[in-house]
Amino acid sequence: MKLIVGLGNPGIEYQFTPHNLGFLTIDRIANDRGIEVRNRQCRALTGRATIAGAPALLAKPETYMNLSGLSVRELVAEHQVDVRQDLIVIYDELDLPLGTIRIRQRGSSAGHNGMESILGALGTDEFLRIRLGVAPDRKVSDSVQYLLSPFRKAQEQAVDELIEVGAQAVGVILQEGPAAAMNRFNRKNEADE
Repeated sequence: MKLIVGLGNPGIEYQFTPHNLGFLTIDRIANDRGIEVRNRQCRALTGRATIAGAPALLAKPETYMNLSGLSVRELVAEHQVDVRQDLIVIYDELDLPLGTIRIRQRGSSAGHNGMESILGALGTDEFLRIRLGVAPDRKVSDSVQYLLSPFRKAQEQAVDELIEVGAQAVGVILQEGPAAAMNRFNRKNEADE
């Protein structure tokens, strides 16, 4: 089984914030397949789906971002997931411009607290991640405030497109493999970096 985890914070006040792009992408994947992510297990809301012919568990940890690893570790153990082959984590990335996507097979947390928690809980960095760029087009004085504040109206179209591309990337990873997905999605907007 594939385990696809979107990172975010539970609660209506965080729903449409940059830090919740992982949750929003999981919701898009679920909606596209006519399923709901509402079963509670391993400190997460989950839903079962079939993506590119593969059984998948969609998950949104309810531990708040900084403790995401607790839920992910429990889900991995409960479903006997091979982390290197079958785990995909989707999350926001402040170091990438809004609308940019990067798929990686390993690496550090780059200061992302949710990823730091997962790396610590799993004891490895050898798992697939989809990083969704949320950097604002103008300098912000407080990055935490930005990440936890709702998107501006002017950002909504770019955000919707980014969520759609993130959902598509999951399908390509499962159908064609990580290398094909990286080749297709990582090239876009390289001039922005």
